[in-house]
Amino acid sequence: IYRYDFTPNGVDLNSFPYNVWRKLSKDILLDDRTELFRSGDPQGEYGFRGAICNYLYQARGVDCSPEQIVIGAGSDYILILLSMILGKEHTIAFEDPTYKQAYRVIQTLGYETVPVTMDHNGMRISELEDSEADIAYVTPSHQYPTGIVMPIKRRMELLKWAYGKEGRYIIEDDYDSEFRYKGKPIPALQGYDAEDKVIYLGTFSKSIAPAIRLSYMVLPKSLLDVYRTNVNFINSTVSKVDQMIVQHFIEDGYYERHLNKTRAMYKGRHDTLIEELKPLLGKCKISGEHAGVHLLLTFEDGYSEQELIELAKKSDIRVYGMSDYRVGEENSRKATILLGYANLSEEQIKEAARTLCKCWGA
Repeated sequence: IYRYDFTPNGVDLNSFPYNVWRKLSKDILLDDRTELFRSGDPQGEYGFRGAICNYLYQARGVDCSPEQIVIGAGSDYILILLSMILGKEHTIAFEDPTYKQAYRVIQTLGYETVPVTMDHNGMRISELEDSEADIAYVTPSHQYPTGIVMPIKRRMELLKWAYGKEGRYIIEDDYDSEFRYKGKPIPALQGYDAEDKVIYLGTFSKSIAPAIRLSYMVLPKSLLDVYRTNVNFINSTVSKVDQMIVQHFIEDGYYERHLNKTRAMYKGRHDTLIEELKPLLGKCKISGEHAGVHLLLTFEDGYSEQELIELAKKSDIRVYGMSDYRVGEENSRKATILLGYANLSEEQIKEAARTLCKCWGA
């Protein structure tokens, strides 16, 4: 175990709203409701789906009805369910570098996958066109791990690609769109989709707590019938009690308050980290900041990625290299390190960042 771990997948659990959660759990279990313990709707409870719907429309510009939402225990499960709806006869394009967890799940499910490289606007559409892929898996709001926010023009090109042929879809993973520290959030790609081609994925694991295992997808209407015909027999994997707690958490305004609080806290950490890394700025540049819970340092020359990781390790600090996220050929000569700050306090960040500056020779 390292003294400081800059994991990019962190979630601060000290800010978890225990008192509210206890109160909501108690309220829900107060009446003896046998209903609560019967097997529920396979898609998730209607009231909960309604709450998600309203939230998504206000916060992300997602245009959907509760009928289109399917709830599942975690993003991995949602992908497994989605594969049952789509069938296996697809080739799925991934941004490179990419969110490895989703990539692994999709590969294990038996799909052909192709890596598509990125420029500063996100996935290269010309390369996507040339690939055999008919499904593109993208994280447009805040690309994982590069932090690129896909501009409107590129989003339109991506949609145009999807409209170009029967049977093409875009999987939009909107995993941490809640955390932005600068500028207005760009609405989800799903809201711009006029032809029912975007499958939207979201989760509460990042914004509330990983153990809640609550994720969802918004299916295009065209896939809804397929879901109802082929997959509707699979029972919901999330307990009704948990669904009701989160439903009230959203409807009673607690979720928004919790997000505002966490956002402010993460912003403080983000600002502290950037401030403390200033001595390194001659050697490297910072990118991917302003959103999410990690940033990237790209070193102009000098150390390799492995050397940087080893030097940090000697000081008992764990950092992460970009090569862990690549699925295609490595083409960059420059070393890029990811630093996540969700799990560290501002004091810890100060200390750890100062040590990094020293051991990386600022």
